[in-house]
Amino acid sequence: MLTAFARAFRTPDLRKKLLFTLFIIVVFRIGSILPSPNVNVSVLKDTADKAKEGNQLYGLVDLFSGGALLKLSVFALGIMPYITASIILQLLTVVIPRLEALKKEGQAGTTKITQYTRYLTVGLAILQATGIVAMASTGQLFQGVSGGDDILYETGVFPIITMVICMVAGTSVIMWLGELVTDRGVGNGMSILIFTQVVAVFPAQFWSIYQKKNGFVFALVIIVGLAIMAGVVFVEQAQRRIPVQYAKRMVGRRMYGGTSTYIPLKVNQAGIIPVIFASSLLYLPVLATQLWPDTKWLQKIQPYLQQSNAWHMAIFFVFIIFFTYFYVAITFNPTEVADNMKKYGGFIPGIRPGRPTAEYLDYVLTRITTPGALYLGLVALIPMVAFSLLKASQDFPFGGTSILIVVGVGLDTVKQIESQLQQRNYEGFLR
Repeated sequence: MLTAFARAFRTPDLRKKLLFTLFIIVVFRIGSILPSPNVNVSVLKDTADKAKEGNQLYGLVDLFSGGALLKLSVFALGIMPYITASIILQLLTVVIPRLEALKKEGQAGTTKITQYTRYLTVGLAILQATGIVAMASTGQLFQGVSGGDDILYETGVFPIITMVICMVAGTSVIMWLGELVTDRGVGNGMSILIFTQVVAVFPAQFWSIYQKKNGFVFALVIIVGLAIMAGVVFVEQAQRRIPVQYAKRMVGRRMYGGTSTYIPLKVNQAGIIPVIFASSLLYLPVLATQLWPDTKWLQKIQPYLQQSNAWHMAIFFVFIIFFTYFYVAITFNPTEVADNMKKYGGFIPGIRPGRPTAEYLDYVLTRITTPGALYLGLVALIPMVAFSLLKASQDFPFGGTSILIVVGVGLDTVKQIESQLQQRNYEGFLR
């Protein structure tokens, strides 16, 4: 592996891409620690630290924003508005015929959908930034913690609007940085920025474990984290390969077809999207209890909203399984795949083309999605179970969602670097 790294940096164009990607990551991290105007940094830091100690939700928010949101920085919203907009557009593509037609138009249609995603991202960023700044101005951003009313220097209309504009502009800059990495760097730009957000908080969490616990606990956390990572890598790489044979056919004077290939169906076909859906859905009642704390029925269900509660874990697990099947169903259409195979003379050995092929693909996909859904649910429950049994969720950096992001993006980026090396007859990282 070290030899592969050395060869990557010795290749001029690949070295340029790697250094450009690292430069964008540095710029992204600078924006994540640069505070927005009108923010009292010292008061905010003390208040945020107290809030993270008393509420798991703030620790989770801090993780996904790379520490930017609780600092009310210029990049406070991070990449999440873009991710949310991308998911919404992907779901609407199945529902709205116009978007489905654009998707089938190829590059021109994809460019148009990307433009719609940008517009929706800005709209979501305006809503989120307005909500966050409004809660900070009224002292509701960190409920139950002293000092929450003194986070902002001024609470007038103009300072609030200025903060909102800065955060929305920060989200737009993040989109631009991500697209620059995709075009001129290595890997998918947005995925790289998400990876950076998650990994950015790891050093502070490791140092916290080392200070609060002893060296044995620190080593144990490292070993458990590596074991979880190895298991996630194993499942993320697992796939069922459906063999496909293409019949020979004459086009003019040339013979085409006669080749064998396969359809790779991953065990985790849905990726991390079901976990994001389930987390977002369960976050809504938590947000409601913060906005309307005096509502009686919200007060009754508040104990069940704690992540250490068994009912909360069970509902979270069921939601992940449901959204896994739901997302796989809307992103992989067995009938469409079977029709395309039949159109180009392809067939699965032993299965008749057309409807029998679609039924076979649906049968296989349903069976391999079951272990994939269970795997996602179990990995996502790791931090909750750790907090419930060991009271250690705040100090465990290898949470379920974070480890899925780190491993998924890491594998995708390494594969892209490996493909660049193999084009130059070098061995890659995974050999």
